[in-house]
Amino acid sequence: MARALKGAQEAGIPVITWDSDVLEKDKGMRIAYVGTKNYDIGVNLAKIVQKIKPEGGSICIQSGGAAAANHNERMQGIRDTLSGASGTTPPGERLTGQNGWTESDGCPLYTDDDFPRSVQQMEDILAKYPDLDAFVPTGGFPQFIPQAYRRGATKYKDRIDSGSLALVVADTLPVQMDILKDDLSLGQVGQRPFEMGYQAMFFLKDIKEGKSVADPSYTGLDVCTPDNADSCIGG
Repeated sequence: MARALKGAQEAGIPVITWDSDVLEKDKGMRIAYVGTKNYDIGVNLAKIVQKIKPEGGSICIQSGGAAAANHNERMQGIRDTLSGASGTTPPGERLTGQNGWTESDGCPLYTDDDFPRSVQQMEDILAKYPDLDAFVPTGGFPQFIPQAYRRGATKYKDRIDSGSLALVVADTLPVQMDILKDDLSLGQVGQRPFEMGYQAMFFLKDIKEGKSVADPSYTGLDVCTPDNADSCIGG
């Protein structure tokens, strides 16, 4: 990526990033980022969890990969919000009792974007810790195989229904919203990919016309729960 950016810069080709930004050290080689503020995904996932479990408890976070900058920022947002911390760096400080929250041994889990693995991880951790208070994937990994996710989550539907298990997941694709509406999760926090693409095209037009563009430009989030599942999706 850095080599391509450098080549574009040397050739005088303007670059914007959307959906996922470059590393901090490479930001000088692109003009702007259009997309999600990933930290805020974590913040909003944690806020839903806090409403379900105001006294805290045990939690397992599932992430994409240890080196995934966007997911590390989301994990930082979860940890900071639950612990009340600030001034941390991604992926935040492990929860060891702050505000009543503790990360279970073996967590966080890393899927490396292997969706079957993510479902197996979810089933294994919920079986290992039958009293786990919260399971929070920073991406939709297990729900991207909906039939397998449904089979796994249905085993714990009584706990989900009662709020004993705060099962809250990132992303709001249609298949995931169906899962939410079927009460197999208690919250979904999603990005706005259409808005990313829409704004990105206007950014390119503005750059071509010599106009300045905002950097970064955040496209907002959709925060969905069973209470607003029919109306929470924005642009």
